[in-house]
Amino acid sequence: MGKNDGSARHLEVERKFDVVESTVSPSFEGLSSVVRVERSPAHHLEAVYFDTSDHDLAARRITLRRRTGGPDEGWHLKLPAGPDARTEVREPLGEDALGDDDVVPEALRDVVLAIVRDRPLQAVARIATRRTVNMLYGPDGAPVAEFCDDQVTASAEPDGPEQAWREWELELADGADRELLDRLSNRLIDAGATSAASGSKLARVLAESTSPEDESPPADAVHRAVAEQVEQLIEWDRAVRADVPDAVHQMRVTTRKIRSLLQTSRDAFGISDDAWILDELRQLAAILGVARDAEVLAERYEKALDELPEELVRGPVRERLVEGAKRRYAAGLRRSLIAMRSQRYFRLLDALEGLVAAAPAPPQDEEERDQATIDAAYKRVRKAAKAAAEADEDKDEALHRIRKGAKRLRYTAAATGQDKVSERAKKIQSMLGDHQDSVVSRTHLSQQAEAAHAAGEDTFTYGLLYRIEEELAQSSRDHLGRALKKLAKAVRKAR
Repeated sequence: MGKNDGSARHLEVERKFDVVESTVSPSFEGLSSVVRVERSPAHHLEAVYFDTSDHDLAARRITLRRRTGGPDEGWHLKLPAGPDARTEVREPLGEDALGDDDVVPEALRDVVLAIVRDRPLQAVARIATRRTVNMLYGPDGAPVAEFCDDQVTASAEPDGPEQAWREWELELADGADRELLDRLSNRLIDAGATSAASGSKLARVLAESTSPEDESPPADAVHRAVAEQVEQLIEWDRAVRADVPDAVHQMRVTTRKIRSLLQTSRDAFGISDDAWILDELRQLAAILGVARDAEVLAERYEKALDELPEELVRGPVRERLVEGAKRRYAAGLRRSLIAMRSQRYFRLLDALEGLVAAAPAPPQDEEERDQATIDAAYKRVRKAAKAAAEADEDKDEALHRIRKGAKRLRYTAAATGQDKVSERAKKIQSMLGDHQDSVVSRTHLSQQAEAAHAAGEDTFTYGLLYRIEEELAQSSRDHLGRALKKLAKAVRKAR
């Protein structure tokens, strides 16, 4: 259930190489995938790079620049997208109302808002490039790659010394075979090039040598897990802003993982049971949950209706169930984005990073501490299971409490290396997650059936879907006892 924003996005697959002034340009003759090479006139490119004063973007290998000159002048935001790849988000050049062309477009700032938050973006480097481009064409006449020979002069802002160097860039054309990148790279290396020591021109100017991934992770397993999930939260934040399918769900899951880990290890992090950070995480998950629940219902109903014989789908049921859920998703996403652009959200991210940075050394007997933490989490599951077995009313809510306990146990066990316990707890969480989704769905179906009846519409299909949901929920309940026994066995073996 994704959509495109107004910015142009482009996947850039490229490699950079260091060369000295005397290095002769490579030959691409003899390659079956390259039958023609065309050289374009040299371009003079001027770029100003923007970042926070602490270079928060550069630390995550993200670059934001305003470039003039050449065929792609404009604002460029480049984001890591795997080996040799970056996603480039572009905005055209333009002046704001005051005529200041150094104001970063809001559309680009919003993409990295979880990183920069309310910190100002300022010029951190100026880089001028004299670029000679060789376009490589394949047997079908289509471009397959672009080879650039760059003469670079640069300086860090405000008063950094001027630097000068030569480098090569090799970028695949859209749709080109990635194996071609290796074959072309070998030609550059044969000509005397070496793989670039820096990932970008900006990294070379700023001499950035570390990133969150490169720093030594906390020694303590739970702290390490929290640190990893905080980074995941920032990654999913960006995906939610781009409305990537399932991103809201994944960001919500990550938020809940962090909260569960902090709750389980409150003493290790020095936070109380009612600490504001736990409440903020809970409220963030609740806000994301509005869009997530609507997205799940839309997909659930669409799949169920597609599987029914056409004659059993009566009345405007798709409009009410599927399209209605999609509209609620859009409204929920807007609400989520409002929260994700607030000072309150920025302070939550600040606090989470502060907890990770202040992580204490692991206790002397870490294994004993981890087992005590797992035992405490498992005790919650057993207590919830006993309450559910004795419950005459609110059975659904009692089962939901088992799921929440299993979720906390799963994350704690995974963080401390108890994989079997984590696996068994995950099965219970997933099983009861399906049950809870069925509860939400049946409530919604009842409401929509009443609305349809009031409008004089056929309600047969709503009843049919309700029965399907009942059977799914019953299946979850039937398998729960066996799953709880397997969990108990896994916990005993872990002791």
